Amino acid sequence: MASPASTGGHPIHPMIIPFPIALWVFSLVADLIYLWRGNPVWRDYIAFYTLLGGIIGAAVAAVPGLVDRLSLKDREVIKIANWHARPNVIALLIFAASFYLRTTSGAGLVSGSYTIPIALSVLGVILISISGYLGGEMVFKHGVAVDQTPVDRLANQ
Repeated sequence: MASPASTGGHPIHPMIIPFPIALWVFSLVADLIYLWRGNPVWRDYIAFYTLLGGIIGAAVAAVPGLVDRLSLKDREVIKIANWHARPNVIALLIFAASFYLRTTSGAGLVSGSYTIPIALSVLGVILISISGYLGGEMVFKHGVAVDQTPVDRLANQ
């Protein structure tokens, strides 16, 4: 089943999702480097802005993902797609909460502690890992967003 949200025959959702995933994982890595080395640049700039970039990227990636989800017909694949979406939405909310608790407005809610924002980021990374597995299940086992139309390679040469 080819993706209706595609460009040049390539599905958009899988092209975009590596960016928020990488940004969120690197944000967590920056948090851990901060805990290890104590340099506030890792916490105040690197982790903070990569977390924000991941949130924005995930919101953008959700649009073609939703378009793809609405085009599904197979009940089994729809069930997997729904379970794929749930941890993504929850992770997005968790990362948004982690981000907010790092701002001057939100830091007061946790008395300036950095423990809860980091714990939320760990939970978010776990959730996107589960969701990634389910996304792979849809693509590799069920062929979602895979155009299986044969291509005459000799005609294109």
